[in-house]
This record gives sequence, structure tokens and C-alpha cells, in this order.
Amino acid sequence: MAAPLAPAVKIRPASPAKPPGPPKVQRGRRRAAALFITPFFVLFAAVMLAPIGYAVWMSLFQERSSGLGFGGTERVFSGLGNFTKALSDDGFRASFGHIALYCALYIPVMIGGSLFLALLVDSAMARARRFFQLALFLPHAVPGVIASIIWIYLYTPGLSPVLDAIGALGGSWDFYSNDHVLSSMVNLCAWQWIGYNMVIFYAALQAVPRETIEAAIVDGAGAIRTALQIKVPLIASAVVMTVLFTCVGAIQIFTEPRLLNQRGSIDTEWSPTLFIWKAGFVQHDYGLAAAASLLLALLGVLLSYIVTRLGNRWKAAS
Repeated sequence: MAAPLAPAVKIRPASPAKPPGPPKVQRGRRRAAALFITPFFVLFAAVMLAPIGYAVWMSLFQERSSGLGFGGTERVFSGLGNFTKALSDDGFRASFGHIALYCALYIPVMIGGSLFLALLVDSAMARARRFFQLALFLPHAVPGVIASIIWIYLYTPGLSPVLDAIGALGGSWDFYSNDHVLSSMVNLCAWQWIGYNMVIFYAALQAVPRETIEAAIVDGAGAIRTALQIKVPLIASAVVMTVLFTCVGAIQIFTEPRLLNQRGSIDTEWSPTLFIWKAGFVQHDYGLAAAASLLLALLGVLLSYIVTRLGNRWKAAS
């Protein structure tokens, strides 16, 4: 006897679901988020986008005198003329060579010194960690102009106790000479910023798992090997970020060469920022100053891209 068949089940097609409207709570959260984010975008547009747009507009015009120079000046459209004028200027091109030499000396000193001090403070050798952190960070609290004046006093013969001590030992040193002015500038900037970067590295080292360090010590790794092969790779993100900020800050150096130039030992257009300052506030060629500023900004973007790419490769390899 055959088993009775089960009754067929009718399957009704599912009705298309209507998209639910956003609840009131979700709309309220979006409005609150927009309310908090809007001031940032307003300030960003006012202090970043608007000046860049105005600089782009100014770089496209030149001021020319009418007639024989007795009349007023008129603004004429020059297109890329200001950019061509800046790139063809020997002083502007030479300033990038000066900056390249400065970065080649300053960045290794800054990053290496900051990393060494951070590792030293983080090690068991440093008993008074808070004291060393405060003592090394204090120079950064001094404004850049004041720091430059202090070091100019220490660099000036007849006033500097440093030069008096060198002379008492039978030596001589001229901080303003063409051979030593670059090292004098690097010393001044490193003194001011090395403690700041040290604090960044030290904060990153505090996030390193202590179990990893203890395991390396148990495996027989010494202090130097633990620092270089364990700690430094684990704070690679902080190192890359600091290198990026240091590079961007180095190409914008202005105060230090401006004050060291009081003795006339370096060129008045030693750095791109000095060239921009001279073009805008001495020669009153605002179109040229705007074009040079945009070229310097483009260099900063390119340098940031290169450092980021190399840093990502290093982080991936480590």
C-alpha cells in the first residue's frame, strides 16, 4: 500500500520589502555629527583652502609700471610667467641645493639623536625618567626667535663663553664662516626640536608589549640588539611620522638663516622661504612670491609622498 502523499505547500512570492525610513534617533545623530564637524571644515576652508586659492590667483598676474615709470602700476595676466621666472632665478635654484645639504645633515642628526635619547630614557639605565623627559623637552618650550638669539650670543666672538673656552684650549672656531654656518644652523635647530621628537618616540615605546621584550631577553638578546631589532621596528609608524614632519619642517626653515645672516656670512636667499620673503616684502613682487610659495608647497607634497612610500615599505619589511 503506497504511503499517502503530503499535501502540497503553496509558496507565495515574497512581497518586495519597502526600505525602512531612517529613524529619528539616527537622523539626530547625523545632525549632531554634522554640527560638530562643520566648524572644522569652515576653519579649514578659511585658513587653508582660501589662502592657497588666493596664492594661485596671485601667481598668475604681474605688476607692471605704465609709461616711463612715473605712472602707477597695473596688474596684467602672465599665466605661468611667474613660475618660469622663479625657476630661472639662480638664487631660487641654489636655495634648494642649500636645503638639500641641510636636510642631509639635519634629518639624520635629529632622528638618530631623538631615537637614541628615547631608547635611553626607556631603558632600565634611566632612573629618573620624568626628570630626563622634562629636561630634554624644555628647549622646545623656548620660542624659535628666542632660541636663535641665545645661540647667536653663544656664536659671537667676545661674548660667547663657548668660544672663550675653545680659545683657552688653544683652538679657534668661527660659527659664522661658510664652512661652519651649516653645522651651526643644524645645531641650533636640533637643540630645539630633538626633545620634542624624543617625547614622541618615548610615548610610542610605552605601547610596546613588555612580554615581547622579556621574551627577547630570555632568548639571549642584549640591550642593543633588543633596542634595534625589537623596539625600533615596533615603533616604525612613529619613526615614519616624525621623519615626515621633520622633512616638511626642514624645507621651510626661515628664522635661523635669517638671524645668522645678520653677520652677512650667508646668502640673503639661502633658503626658499628667504627667497619668498625677499620677493614679497623687499621687492614687492607678490606674483613671484606666490609662485615660489606654490613650488615650495609642491616640493613638500612630493617629499611627503616619497617618505610615506619608503616608510610603508620599511614597516612592511619589519
